[in-house]
Amino acid sequence: MEKIVEQGLLYDFYGQLLTPHQQKIYEHAVYDNLSLNEIAEQEGISRQAVHDLIRRATDLMRGYETKLGMIGRFRSLREAAGQLCEAADTAQTREELAQSVREIAGRIRESLS
Repeated sequence: MEKIVEQGLLYDFYGQLLTPHQQKIYEHAVYDNLSLNEIAEQEGISRQAVHDLIRRATDLMRGYETKLGMIGRFRSLREAAGQLCEAADTAQTREELAQSVREIAGRIRESLS
């Protein structure tokens, strides 16, 4: 399950950087959940070619993430948003809420630097 989530995130962030052919094959494998044989038959290529294309596309997108870190930043911002909601729900005073918001905002700024 974790692998599928990773593949989905990689594609959401970096899929547009793949060629149209790579996108089509990757979508069939990840989103349509087609087997390598089904994709190969549908596309008129070998099963090995499908396997290699998916592996290369995944490696390429992982390389983009290593260099750009967009998924890491996204996760950090999503976590900070959750912390803001929690602070809003649990703060006892206005000052306590303001302090929590300032701390979380500082962490957001650091993650975006």
